Amino acid sequence: MQRKLTLGLASGLLATLLAVSSSVSAQKSATDDIAKYREMIADGNPSELYEAAGEDLWKKPAGPKNATLEKCDLGLGAGVVKGAAAQLPRYFKDTNKVQDLESRLMTCMQVLQGRDPQEMIDAPFQKGPKKDMEAIVAYVVTASKGDKIKVSTNHPKEKEMYELGKRAFFFQGGPMDFSCASCHAENGKRIRLQDLPNLTEQKGAAMGWGYWPAYRVSSGQFWTMQQRLNDCYRQQRFPFPIYGSDVTIALSMYMAKTANGGTVETPGLKR
Repeated sequence: MQRKLTLGLASGLLATLLAVSSSVSAQKSATDDIAKYREMIADGNPSELYEAAGEDLWKKPAGPKNATLEKCDLGLGAGVVKGAAAQLPRYFKDTNKVQDLESRLMTCMQVLQGRDPQEMIDAPFQKGPKKDMEAIVAYVVTASKGDKIKVSTNHPKEKEMYELGKRAFFFQGGPMDFSCASCHAENGKRIRLQDLPNLTEQKGAAMGWGYWPAYRVSSGQFWTMQQRLNDCYRQQRFPFPIYGSDVTIALSMYMAKTANGGTVETPGLKR
């Protein structure tokens, strides 16, 4: 009797191990297939169309002042685009604020072109002013592709924004009691076929931050980091954050600083 029980338990354990092994193998196969698919279509990343449109918008006179954005200072000097995105968010003396790429571009649009930032803030994603913003973002981030992520927290306001971002990342709330960390603070997590990078570690943060903004194949759209964060809050069942608000910039600062030393691979290509 005892022998039969032992054999039965052993058989059950073996079946469980085989099932787990099969599941892990299937997941690895699916992950590998997705990676191959991304590699296959990477040369034709549709973000290139957004980049080209963004370069035109960067050089095109617009707004009440009928001016271009070619004198916009993204942190490396007026008009310098190459490498700028790799060092954002950062502190800007003229605004006395830490700004990410999109909030900084809004400042340039306001100062150089006379455009009202509220119009950008109120516009829906993928439409109107935000559609133009998405193209300009694609143009700017592409100019940093291959550069090392190098975000500073030397200024007191940069340190403050980093700490705010860290607190926001781990803050739990809403009807599901979720936080950013619910999905992005452990290794090996996934949703369906999508691997979830651990954004609390350098490697995971580099994989996350370094590949956004990105073109999303599933929606056929180019998503900026502000839209990506907006969607994260939606999935947490939180109210949507205000476009360009401190909390979104703080979360970007936390991710970017953690990702330091990684490589900018934007525009990325996502499912």
